[in-house]
Amino acid sequence: MLGGTVLLLGIVMVITPGPAFILIPLGLGLLGIEYAWARNWLRKIRRHLSDKLAKNRGEKADERRNL
Repeated sequence: MLGGTVLLLGIVMVITPGPAFILIPLGLGLLGIEYAWARNWLRKIRRHLSDKLAKNRGEKADERRNL
């Protein structure tokens, strides 16, 4: 219940002012304790952010994961 509420608040904050990029992963993390679909979404988000950060640094994300 708490994870769903936090996730919904994060989605609403994408449109309205607020810390959406903090609440959405937090909500998925709470839901991921119980649901596999939430864990999968959280992994995808982490992988996407890791790839973007590595690209900004001029590194390949795969090389960073192997360290």
